[in-house]
Amino acid sequence: MKEIIAIIRPEKLENVKAALEAIECRGLTVVDVKGRGRQLGVTESYRGSDYRIDLLPKTRLEIIVKDEEVDEVVDTLVKTAQTGDIGDGKIFISPVEDVVRIRTGERGENAV
Repeated sequence: MKEIIAIIRPEKLENVKAALEAIECRGLTVVDVKGRGRQLGVTESYRGSDYRIDLLPKTRLEIIVKDEEVDEVVDTLVKTAQTGDIGDGKIFISPVEDVVRIRTGERGENAV
């Protein structure tokens, strides 16, 4: 099993959720976060003064999938979250040792 963490633009969330549902990837956790990447934020002007916003609002998705589902989920995330502009986000993929469904006590892939 793998954990996929995707940091995306908040305005892309609804499209990403719909695309994930279309490939039958239904379980996810969504968290509103702030962060920055290579662009180090943006500079805005307000009433003649420039100020820097160095932590931009982003949305973090956490998805646990079977190994054989990783490529399809990642491809779907890239396809639906991508604008082609700096700040589109990142996807991180990590191994998951075990999963336990609290309600039933099931473990492993059956609990996903």
